[in-house]
Amino acid sequence: MEKKKEGNAEKFFKDFGKKVDQFVVELNEANDRLKKDFEGKFEDLKKAKENLKKEVKNKKRWNEVEQSLKKAGNELENAFKAAFQKQTKKKTKTKSDTKAKTKDSAQPKAKTKASKAKKKSSKK
Repeated sequence: MEKKKEGNAEKFFKDFGKKVDQFVVELNEANDRLKKDFEGKFEDLKKAKENLKKEVKNKKRWNEVEQSLKKAGNELENAFKAAFQKQTKKKTKTKSDTKAKTKDSAQPKAKTKASKAKKKSSKK
């Protein structure tokens, strides 16, 4: 009986120790994997941040471009309005001038018609 017999408790603690050691190794491996995953995700987030910064700058730039185009459009609109207002003013002046001319020319025609009618009546 001098054989070395392990007791049930000793065997349990020995197996438990082996399992704990294996668990610690697995935790370390999982820790390394998670670090790599988080580092990769962190780098992706950094790239996304840089892209967002570029987009914001481009958006600001496009806002500036849009405002400049609006300003140029307004100036062009004002130029067209000024050009066409001058033409319409000239047209209204020429229309009023032609109306005045037609009135003046209509009066002598009426006078000549009246004078011709008088002459005809005097001849009878």
